[in-house]
Amino acid sequence: MNIPIALLCLLILTASTTHTKHPIKDRPSTSKGVFHAKHTIAEQNLLRAIELADDAFERYFTGDDFAMARFYNPYTGARSEEKGSVWMYTAAIESVNAILRALHTHAEQQDTDLYSTHAKRYRDLLGRLYDNLAYYRGTFELTSYTQTREWTVYGVHRATTKGSAKVAGIENVYDDQQWLIREFLHAYRHTGESRYLKEAEYLTEYVLDGWDCTLDEAGNEHGGITWGPGYTTKHACSNGPFVSSLVWLHEQYVQSEEETTYRYIDADGSRKAVPVAKSDYYLKFAESVYQWQKKNLLRADGVYDDFLGGCRDCRVRYEIVDGTHYRANTPLREPVGPPYSYNTGSMLSGAVDLYRATGKKEYLDDVRRLADDSFRYFAKRDKQLTGYYSFTTSGFNNWFNGVLMRAYIEAYPLYHTAHRYIQPFQQNLDFGYTHFRHHGILPHDLLGGWGSDDHRVEGMFAFTFAAEYALLSEYALML
Repeated sequence: MNIPIALLCLLILTASTTHTKHPIKDRPSTSKGVFHAKHTIAEQNLLRAIELADDAFERYFTGDDFAMARFYNPYTGARSEEKGSVWMYTAAIESVNAILRALHTHAEQQDTDLYSTHAKRYRDLLGRLYDNLAYYRGTFELTSYTQTREWTVYGVHRATTKGSAKVAGIENVYDDQQWLIREFLHAYRHTGESRYLKEAEYLTEYVLDGWDCTLDEAGNEHGGITWGPGYTTKHACSNGPFVSSLVWLHEQYVQSEEETTYRYIDADGSRKAVPVAKSDYYLKFAESVYQWQKKNLLRADGVYDDFLGGCRDCRVRYEIVDGTHYRANTPLREPVGPPYSYNTGSMLSGAVDLYRATGKKEYLDDVRRLADDSFRYFAKRDKQLTGYYSFTTSGFNNWFNGVLMRAYIEAYPLYHTAHRYIQPFQQNLDFGYTHFRHHGILPHDLLGGWGSDDHRVEGMFAFTFAAEYALLSEYALML
């Protein structure tokens, strides 16, 4: 692998002097302290990903039931009593998958030491995370646009026993299922375990049951997926993240004759159910979801608004057709901001995957435009430090920004200009790792440091930084 010397010198930094180690059980040792020139940037990134993930699991997770604290304070060692939501728990799964993928990629490059040292324990950790995800699982009955059916899905909040989580109405949201679907498909790729693929397809069926297939006056589907079954607004986060997973499922079955059931509404309002090939079904919806979001939420400045709203009566509505109760459309009139980086990032990833699956130039054009426009909008040069780009870190933006970074890396093979948009993430992570890492944890503001009296860090951010380093490790192998 040929890495420009200037880039290597820029990115290889000394390790933090504030790091204190608290080994977890069965954790292999990794290279600590100063990284010497013999280490490639790819190896350094992966080692840092592993260190950050191991420290995060030690500090945020406790007990045989693997409960995740939402916050941890590295200065006091205190965990919050509040448990992480299923979305936050998924960030931990994401970090493990990202590391496993990077380990596989390194092994394919004939660098097998890290793989042989860490792959099995991360596969085991992935299995443990999946088993205890059942604390967020529950069952409810849902009346949708085409049927009434019982579903077992994942609720926002963790229950005290497996399978007993509240999931009815607003207690579950479609975007949480979508982030899980992505990670289940990654897990299936890394392990070959069919349970991950099975769960991904089941949840995909559930989310597509939320697609608004009611017809407008011209006979066209209204389209879009609401934030959850208990909501009427249609969010970028409950549509865009689904596109890539649908493409991956299409690719999974492109050589297969397996079928699934396609449910839709006929012109006379009757509900239909017909068998279709899985590969065609998944690709059809990947394009439909992508086009719905592009039509309704893309702004003039090239990034995506948060959701489609503006309803005069925002209650969930129902109708009776041939004596059967169905959900009805709730009219939505206008997009609502502000833009968040992950909403544009998920669509950028979707465009990359759709271009690979279809070869349509429209998607390649979107890759280039979305990459350029999103960096112009979300990255601010010299705002905090001269020569560095800042990204908003308030609220949940650290995780949002990680989705955007991943999209840039996915776009890079198609659009090499994305290199300019990836490097600021490497620089910022390295700066935070070198200057502010404390007891294994990075602050939410990688350029500004700890700053305030409240040193609590969201658990999902700790896992996001680990995942970002793993993704950057793979990216370094592309150069």
